[in-house]
Amino acid sequence: MLRTHSCGELGIEQIGQTVTLAGWVNRRRDMGGIIFIDLRDREGKTQVTVNASRSQSAFNAAENVRPEFVLQVRGEVTRRPAGQENPEMVTGEIEILSDEIVILNQAKTPPIPIERDESVDEALRLKYRFLDLRRPRMQRNLQIRHKAIKFIRDFLDERGFLEIETPILFKSTPEGARDYLVPSRVHPGKFYALPQSPQQLKQLLMVGGLDKYYQIARCFRDEDQRADRQPEFTQLDLEMSFVERDDILSLIEEMMVGMVNMTSIVPLASELFPRLTHAEALERFGTDRPDMRYGLELVDVSDIVGKSAFRVFAENVAAGRPAKAICVPGCASYSRKQMEELEAIAREAGAKGLAWMAIDEETDQMRGFITKFFDVDQLTALVDRLDAQPGDLLLFSSDEPRTVYSVLGALREEMASRLGYKEKNELAFVWIVDFPLFEEEMEEGHYAPSHHMFTAPQQKYIPLLDSDPRAVLSEQYDLVCNGYEVGGGSIRIHDRELQQKIMALIGLTPKMARDQFGHLLDAFEYGTPPHGGIAPGIDRLVMLMAGEPNIREVMAFPKSQNAADLMADAPSSVDQRQLDDLQITLNLKAEL
Repeated sequence: MLRTHSCGELGIEQIGQTVTLAGWVNRRRDMGGIIFIDLRDREGKTQVTVNASRSQSAFNAAENVRPEFVLQVRGEVTRRPAGQENPEMVTGEIEILSDEIVILNQAKTPPIPIERDESVDEALRLKYRFLDLRRPRMQRNLQIRHKAIKFIRDFLDERGFLEIETPILFKSTPEGARDYLVPSRVHPGKFYALPQSPQQLKQLLMVGGLDKYYQIARCFRDEDQRADRQPEFTQLDLEMSFVERDDILSLIEEMMVGMVNMTSIVPLASELFPRLTHAEALERFGTDRPDMRYGLELVDVSDIVGKSAFRVFAENVAAGRPAKAICVPGCASYSRKQMEELEAIAREAGAKGLAWMAIDEETDQMRGFITKFFDVDQLTALVDRLDAQPGDLLLFSSDEPRTVYSVLGALREEMASRLGYKEKNELAFVWIVDFPLFEEEMEEGHYAPSHHMFTAPQQKYIPLLDSDPRAVLSEQYDLVCNGYEVGGGSIRIHDRELQQKIMALIGLTPKMARDQFGHLLDAFEYGTPPHGGIAPGIDRLVMLMAGEPNIREVMAFPKSQNAADLMADAPSSVDQRQLDDLQITLNLKAEL
């Protein structure tokens, strides 16, 4: 080893010892006759004092070093002079009196700051990711990630789970997003697909009698990027046999509480995770992934506004369409421009406009265009129903339920951001259960699964598959944290006849089902146990535990917003000989 200690572990216990450190020059200060160097590795920093009177050769070497040079330093650990301690450093009570310095490698001036944690253009950070990884923020995040995954492995090992790897090259089957395809050289014209998740494979492991499985799985989806989405990502993939929904929820809840308490820099809001039905989540929050750190809940006011003279509300309520509102504290003084901004958000979410009222903080009087359509009793009833106070802003929506949820859900999130509610430093987990088995809208004339086609319907609803499939509730469950879906799972179908019925309802002919999923259907004929599982997203969880705004901050080598690797310049063209081996001819449209 080129070092005896890391740069973050020395303290007063080592005073008097001769040690050897190796790392990067974080900072260099030349005081004339004495040079101070802060030497850094991923464990921390140590101050090295280089005095010409102690070692001229070390001093000569130190005169030539610059930030990010790689050094080996040998010297004596000593206490810093009184008053020169640095409480901001773990090693701030000591320094190394250098006897020898070896320059292991030189460095150009970095194109991004490494010592200072300041804002840097993300494209530049991704281009020089190998330098960005040296920054304390990135090293902290990757350490949190490591500790979280280690906790998961230890936790599941203690409970009898086996870590089993599944193939990366598999069959292309419809699973919601576009596949990444891999052409086969030995089977010309045919393709493997990179797994969007190991869904079918983990179910086959249950058929194989491996009743407690998990893996830290790499998954791939060709879809548009977001702050919480990457083309390749990591999930904890987990499946169990002979279980019901609550068995899985209890296991994951215990694991999440332990993992957050041990590894997260953001604390838990509560160690008890509430459970909401899918319908309740929409009714109260306008979304099935609610952020539980704040209220601003949707309140039904149909019975009040339906009797008003405001025709839009009255006609909607009479037609069975709901009217809901949220009460936003302290925003009654919003300007016309601010209200226009909120109306634009509402329209983007599907509204035809934005109805609102404001309670003047000084006069307690209601203002807003629609106020004149309400009598005093109706206005009083609205204030009571919404628990509104002087200075509050009331935002309304009345339309088809889905539109009402979309509009008020979007406004709820926007106002929470504006009021700083989303900055609350805690992790608020919630389970969402009792999802519908199918989406509301038909897709190309057939039903579309709410989760995926392998999700089991709740037993009592199975008879409705023949008469009213939209009324069927499923055994799906999602784990949500701070407005992000961090895990989704379900109890699976384990009966071939039921699986074929679901496949038919979503538009697969018997031949299509056989061609795409014959291996799974065959397996279901050989004694498949009841089973279920879940797949929490490692990247999203670590992002939240590290208090970061997107998952690129907790991945070593992420892709950019347009799914490009700016460091390696990927994707890239390949040699024509490789295409010839694969018998592939490119037919690219000329760019206009």
